[in-house]
Amino acid sequence: MRIILFLLTNAAVLILISILFHFLGLGGFLRQNGVNLNLDSLLISSAVIGMSGSFISLLISKWMAKQSMGVYVIEQPANATEQWLLEIVGQQARMAGIGMPEVGVFDSPDPNAFATGFSKNSALVAVSTGLLHNMNADEVEAVLGHEISHVANGDMVTMGLLQGVVNTFVIFFARIIGFFVDRVLLRSENDRGFGMGYFITEMIAQILLSILASMIVMWFSRHREFRADAGGAGLAGRQKMIAALQALQRSHDPQPLPGEMAAFGISSGGASRLFMSHPPLEERIAALQNLR
Repeated sequence: MRIILFLLTNAAVLILISILFHFLGLGGFLRQNGVNLNLDSLLISSAVIGMSGSFISLLISKWMAKQSMGVYVIEQPANATEQWLLEIVGQQARMAGIGMPEVGVFDSPDPNAFATGFSKNSALVAVSTGLLHNMNADEVEAVLGHEISHVANGDMVTMGLLQGVVNTFVIFFARIIGFFVDRVLLRSENDRGFGMGYFITEMIAQILLSILASMIVMWFSRHREFRADAGGAGLAGRQKMIAALQALQRSHDPQPLPGEMAAFGISSGGASRLFMSHPPLEERIAALQNLR
């Protein structure tokens, strides 16, 4: 249902933008300048390309996480720690109303954890060896609650779809800019508008627009972290969640998780505020302390 509603919303946005472009006469302006471009077809093709990549990434997210992070999935617990992890995750999953996720451990000295998966009933929750070594049981329980909340909130699907939407507009506007520069400014004689100016301009435009788009995605990611912290507090207890974040503060600037895993971790490395996937820890702690 989340996917259907999100896709319907995106379709409505695409239709609205198409109507707006027709109302502003963008298509007529381009044709007057020798650019024979079907904006509706371009918008649809951009949406197909942009959304397809995100859906494929979402579908293989668990497999990619296991391969890239070297996650050992606990199937038959080999020790008391693994047994405890399975019990806590199972308990929290029942409280959150989701299916039992796969539980795994990955080798990293930094205290971190992440959740991923295509749906809330088929997810993976993994913790680092550094997390298990540097945090006590209450703090690890809170971190697991944070990750379970990501799953229960459908954050993986929402982030994937949001990335698909911004990809759509990056591709769409980059191509329009490429056509405009090639045919209007450079006056390319190529009837299809695919002169060298188009390819160079589109590539530069995609890079610049992708940077702006990543700011939007990271802003949403930071907002979503506050919800996951509140969810973790609800599952494990507010003081445990605060203690877990304070333990992260005491760690020595943990290295960020690779690629898309960074957005679903418990913490992220240092970066410019606009490109941070997580809010500063002091803000997250303050939000929990003020939580009612």
